[in-house]
Amino acid sequence: MPGTIAVRTMASFLPQRSVAVAELPELAYLGPAERELCAGLGIDRVRTDLELDAFDLAAGAATRALGAAGLDPARIGALVVVESRAPATLMSSAETRLQAYLGADRALTFAVGGLGCVSTTPALLVARGLLAADPDLTDVLVVHGSTPATPRRYRHPVTVSGDGGMAVVVSRDGPLRVRDVLQETDGRYWDLFRVDYRDRPSARWTEQCRDPREYSFQLALESRNRLRAMYRSLLDRNGLTPTDVARHVSHNLSAGAFRFVEETLGVTVAPTCRDNLRDLGHLGANDVLLNLATEIGTGRLRGGERAVLISSSPVAAWSMVLVEFDGDPVAAVAGD
Repeated sequence: MPGTIAVRTMASFLPQRSVAVAELPELAYLGPAERELCAGLGIDRVRTDLELDAFDLAAGAATRALGAAGLDPARIGALVVVESRAPATLMSSAETRLQAYLGADRALTFAVGGLGCVSTTPALLVARGLLAADPDLTDVLVVHGSTPATPRRYRHPVTVSGDGGMAVVVSRDGPLRVRDVLQETDGRYWDLFRVDYRDRPSARWTEQCRDPREYSFQLALESRNRLRAMYRSLLDRNGLTPTDVARHVSHNLSAGAFRFVEETLGVTVAPTCRDNLRDLGHLGANDVLLNLATEIGTGRLRGGERAVLISSSPVAAWSMVLVEFDGDPVAAVAGD
C-alpha cells in the first residue's frame, strides 16, 4: 500500500521492581466479588518504582531506541509523544522537556493522545503523515511513558496497571514495515471511565465507571461489531486472508479480553501477550508495541511474516495495524 512506513528500532524501559498483585494495598478495600474478579484477570505481578514517573520511563525507552538505531538525537526530525493520562504538572510541556533531555533540538515536537490504550495508533498515523509530507524528514521518534492515573493500580472491572516506557524510531525504510493502519472511535462513551481530580488531593483520586453494565454488555457488543468489520476491511484492502497473518498481537487488559478477541475474530492471540499480561499487567498504549517487540525478540515472528496489532479502549476507540517483518533483529530491543 502506498505511503507505508517502517520501524527501525523498538525499545522498552521497565522498572526493576516487581510487585505481586495479591500484595497491592487497595485489595484490602475491595469486596469479595471485586477481589475475585481481580484474581481472575490473569495478572500475577506488575512492575513499579516510585522513583520513576512517566517522564523517566519515556526518556529511558527513547534513549535505548535511539542508541539501537545509532542515531544522534540531534538528527531526529520529529518527536511525537503519546501524552500521559495524568501529567505531573499543568501548563507545562512534558514533550519539550523530553526534547531537551534527549538533545533533539531540531525535532518538531508535540503530543498526541486522548484515546487511552489506542493512543499509539494516532502517533503512528502522524509519523506516516510527517514522512509523506516532508521529503527532508528522515526519522520520527514515537515515545510513551505509562503509569496509572490514580494511586490504585486495580481498575475495576478492567485490569491492573503496571509501569513502563516504550519508544520506536519510525522511518521510510526499516526491518518492520507498517503496511496499514485503521482507527475508529465512538464519542458516546467519552466519559464511561473518568477520574475527578479538581479540589481533591491526588491520594484520593479514584477511577469511576459510569455504568459497569454498559461497559460489560453494550460496549462489548459495540466492540465485537467494530473489530469484526475492521478486521475484514484490513484484510480485504490488503488482499489478504486470515491465513496470511502469522501473529495476532493484542493489548493487555485481561485473560478474558484475550478470549473476547479470539472469539470475535476467530483467531489465536499470540502467547507473548498472555506472558506479558501475567508478569507486567496493563501498560496502557505501550501494550501492543511491547508484545510485538517480544514476539520479534524471541523469534516467534520470523522474516517474511505478518502480524496484526489489535487495540481497543473504553473511551471508546479501536485500532488495527498490519505489519510485516523482514527478519532483521535490529527491529526489537529488549529493555528491562
